Amino acid sequence: MTDEIETKRLYWHSRRGMLELDVLLIPFLEEAYPSLADDDKERYRQLLECEDTDMFEWFMQRSRPQDPDLARIVDLILSRVQPD
Repeated sequence: MTDEIETKRLYWHSRRGMLELDVLLIPFLEEAYPSLADDDKERYRQLLECEDTDMFEWFMQRSRPQDPDLARIVDLILSRVQPD
């Protein structure tokens, strides 16, 4: 799959229809995703397969993903909006 097609596919899957998720995922995809390491890119793709309700809980910091890979990508996304 070409990079352009992959980016369009990821953009489509990043649009969740829940404002709280869209304002986190779309800017992350546009601004941070291109410079991520391949492992983190795979983690982002894995995140997009999760349920919206789970992601909402994680991003609102009401719970943490059990999977360490998902926890890492959630932390990366949150660090962009909550810098130390």
